[in-house]
Amino acid sequence: MSVDILIERIIRLQNPSVMGLDPAPQLIPPHLLEQAQGQNPFERAANAVTLFNRGLIDAVCDILPAVKPQLACYEQLRHEGMRAYYDTVRHATQRGLFVIADAKRGDIGSTCDYYAAAHLGEVELYGERLPVFDADALTVNPYLGSDGLAPFMKTGKLLFVLTKTSNPSSGEFQDRLLEGTPLYRAVAERLAALGREGVGRFGYDNLGAVVGATYPEQLAELRRALPHTFFLVPGYGAQGGGGAEAAAAFDGRGLGAIVNSSRGIIGAWKKTGDGRHFAEAAREAALAMREELRACIGHPIGEGVRA
Repeated sequence: MSVDILIERIIRLQNPSVMGLDPAPQLIPPHLLEQAQGQNPFERAANAVTLFNRGLIDAVCDILPAVKPQLACYEQLRHEGMRAYYDTVRHATQRGLFVIADAKRGDIGSTCDYYAAAHLGEVELYGERLPVFDADALTVNPYLGSDGLAPFMKTGKLLFVLTKTSNPSSGEFQDRLLEGTPLYRAVAERLAALGREGVGRFGYDNLGAVVGATYPEQLAELRRALPHTFFLVPGYGAQGGGGAEAAAAFDGRGLGAIVNSSRGIIGAWKKTGDGRHFAEAAREAALAMREELRACIGHPIGEGVRA
């Protein structure tokens, strides 16, 4: 199962963290923006993004199990940006990283089929079935119900369904009561039902949940309620969550979750200089995050299981 591939890498590296590749212009070192070539500003910026991401990936691929590109950062740069996204996924895959596409897609019927094919599956062109972006996992929106999830589930790849997100206003809808139950809990219960088709060798299925570290009580609640659901945990670092808050996402073996940091890793160079050593700064930040999470878990990750 796809989730097993991610867990195996987490155990092998003893690191349950993921680097968010959210290359906003202010996070790209000035020298890369200046050096990048292109026929127009979009192409130049996209080429700077590619250089930045390649440097980051090369710096952390031996210590991090996964990366999480945020599609919005690439879409804002037109088709040139989507080329940078495609190149980023290819390079990360070649360096052995698990790629989580943070696109938060969801729709009905054939539209959802197209999203699933584009991000996780294949399309048929001129008699061939060909992969498109070919990420390993995808974030999806459950608002349209289970028929909006089914096309993604058919790909056999790992999904992370928005459940209790890390942003401050998430409670405006997610905490609303439906027959006495918060909406996020209703989503969780549906995930548990949909994911019962089978679990992998570590006890988790391919239908995961996005649950923020900024709400540690709900995170702990959902960990208890979803024993077979793997969590993607945003909110660490710049959003205010830390290792102590994220620790509630893990089971007794130190498994069950991967914790994201975006700006805290890729923007670490802003604390150290002009950005010419951005890759080294990112590696140091990633190592510090790994050590904090290890300390909060308190024992080897995957203790008692074999990767």
